[in-house]
Amino acid sequence: MNENLAFSVIGGSGLYHMQGLGDTQEYLLETPFGKPSSPIIVGTLEGKRVAFLARHGLGHCISPTEVNYRANIYALKSLGAKKIISISACGSLREDYAPGHIVVPDQIFDNTKERARTFFGEGFVAHVGVADPFCDNLSRSVFKSVRTSGAIVHAGGTLITIEGPRFSTRAESHAYRAWGMSIIGMTASPEAFLAREAEICYATMAHVTDYDVWHTSAEPVTVEMVIQTLNKNTETAQESLRILARNLEDNPNCSCQQALASALITSPAVIPAETRKKLDLLVDKYLK
Repeated sequence: MNENLAFSVIGGSGLYHMQGLGDTQEYLLETPFGKPSSPIIVGTLEGKRVAFLARHGLGHCISPTEVNYRANIYALKSLGAKKIISISACGSLREDYAPGHIVVPDQIFDNTKERARTFFGEGFVAHVGVADPFCDNLSRSVFKSVRTSGAIVHAGGTLITIEGPRFSTRAESHAYRAWGMSIIGMTASPEAFLAREAEICYATMAHVTDYDVWHTSAEPVTVEMVIQTLNKNTETAQESLRILARNLEDNPNCSCQQALASALITSPAVIPAETRKKLDLLVDKYLK
């Protein structure tokens, strides 16, 4: 199944209804890792085929820890995804990254504890390289698209992913700032790492909704605050994606798309047949 996708978007269900998206088709998929968070909508945007998946389910009913990240990435891969743009809310840990701004980070610090982080295991070992967890080429394209939309956007910074679903304590927030973190969210890990294992370019368009709880002159973060800022930024996200669809060029030589070439360490002769079948979508070209 291959939709010849220009890119895929993981974000809120509100993006399904963006202006200019036509010729849509809904996919209800099953994967070896279970069901994805929501149906995947594929439509035509600026003449390009684009896929949309609601990370937290339709109506936002799945908590960050409960998101089936493996099923989401696997399902998009099965549709032919080569590029994923994550759209998410984040808190700022820097004075200059203000609420309403957008950040395209270049690093991740994984501070989660309870999530499945890899497609591999069960008799098949891979050590994928994620020194630079975001695709540089795709991140630059996302940055340019957001900037062209007229939004205030920052290139670079480290996104720390916490387990959630609760927000940080002040002590935690101050600690993350002392570590040099730039923004804080709950969903980039393991999503970015699974995308790399699936050899999919991955970039994040992070919408700053608040100053977390470290900022003494700002109100502590609340759900209402997050929703208000996200609603305001939905139009920005949609316009940025339209611009991206018009301008994004294919880059088949991107190293993200050969990430498993030097990562598979298990001898093919000892890989269990069931595990091999489960991961065939990801590894078949290396094990023929």
